[in-house]
Amino acid sequence: MGNFPKSLYLCTQKDKRMRKYILADNQEITRFALESLIRQKGENDILRATDKAGLVQLLKEHENAVVLLDYTLFDFADEEQLLIVAERFSLSEWILFSDELTPQFLRRVVYSSHQFSIVFKDGPLKDIRDALDAVNRHNRHISQRALEVIISQQQEDEEHPSILTETETEIVRAIAQGKTTKEIANERFSSVHTITTHRKNIFRKLGINTAHEVIKYALRAGLVDSSEFYI
Repeated sequence: MGNFPKSLYLCTQKDKRMRKYILADNQEITRFALESLIRQKGENDILRATDKAGLVQLLKEHENAVVLLDYTLFDFADEEQLLIVAERFSLSEWILFSDELTPQFLRRVVYSSHQFSIVFKDGPLKDIRDALDAVNRHNRHISQRALEVIISQQQEDEEHPSILTETETEIVRAIAQGKTTKEIANERFSSVHTITTHRKNIFRKLGINTAHEVIKYALRAGLVDSSEFYI
């Protein structure tokens, strides 16, 4: 073991023995392929989750698990909910393995937490192998395609800056549809305080003071149709 501390070495070996892989992917063919790749690496502790509730329950039992998640086919409401679960189980590591992920989603997840690796399903097989190798070393792997998407979106944002963030835009739409702060908070699995803070930032950025002015902005910006609310 050289100069490697014995206690740390034993802890690392224990972590390797006890670590589980949770497949949170509802495509049978994909699950079979992922299981095969994991077993090729000598790992056999593979569990399955079919929905968010089942995934959370497995993470309660195995907090340091590696989660392979198809976000687009799972029942997470948005990236904020995903980040909350990951933060709750801070010892877990995630490989997001999906067909299509938006630039906004990629940037939010990558910049918010180091727990996530990103791989596209239609990418080369080497990507998922590299991601599995990376998480085994407690590192993360962002595929080249994901990096290019993030960089491209960042350059576009710099050239055409948006007044509101994606979350703020969604909240503007909800306000224009007549939803209360509490209703918006419940829908987004956020606290009332968080939504109130977003509202204040929206009002400040738009230079407005009332919900009625938010509705007029939403109409002008094409965020809602006039049939969605009553003035």
